[in-house]
Amino acid sequence: MTMALWRGSEPLVLGSKSEARRRVLEAARIPLEIRPAAVDERSIEAKAGLHDAHALAVLLAQEKAHAISRLAPGRYVVGADQTLALGEKRFSKPGGRDDARRQLHELSGRTHELHSACAVVQDGKTLFEIADSALMSMRQLNDDFISRYLDAAGSAVNASVGAYQIEGVGIHLFERIEGDYFTILGLPLLPLLDFLRHAGLLED
Repeated sequence: MTMALWRGSEPLVLGSKSEARRRVLEAARIPLEIRPAAVDERSIEAKAGLHDAHALAVLLAQEKAHAISRLAPGRYVVGADQTLALGEKRFSKPGGRDDARRQLHELSGRTHELHSACAVVQDGKTLFEIADSALMSMRQLNDDFISRYLDAAGSAVNASVGAYQIEGVGIHLFERIEGDYFTILGLPLLPLLDFLRHAGLLED
């Protein structure tokens, strides 16, 4: 018998096209409706004038959730975002193989921060928000290894900031990781599940 955990009358709306976030929530037996949020992240970032990558992740998660909430009255909408910072410098998703190579060269042998945030919005009201961080220490990477990594990873390097997914071949880039696994995948899952339980949407 399948354990029924979800108590909501409708599926949770996920305002993200991230396969990792979808897989994480589906593995937790959360029924989902996927509605990727079409927001201009760079424009939001520029208007906010934020220099803190942690705060920016929260803002972008909120904006995505609010954008979808306007199209889904009454529904619980989850927005999520992830930012990467190397010291004071922030990184965006690579624009192609050359950009991915440049990012990997810059991150090689150094420790960067991943900031993952999510927000839950219903009818334009933010009900919940959380952000968590992880420290990611890359090995010293030579040109030959980076080329072979890019060949192995293929177009997936363009899907995530930093040009990697640790749940795949990207794990070979690292010598040390400090932080929650789900945060690294882009969703602070445990705090989100706790909110859903307190909201009566999950069995307690």
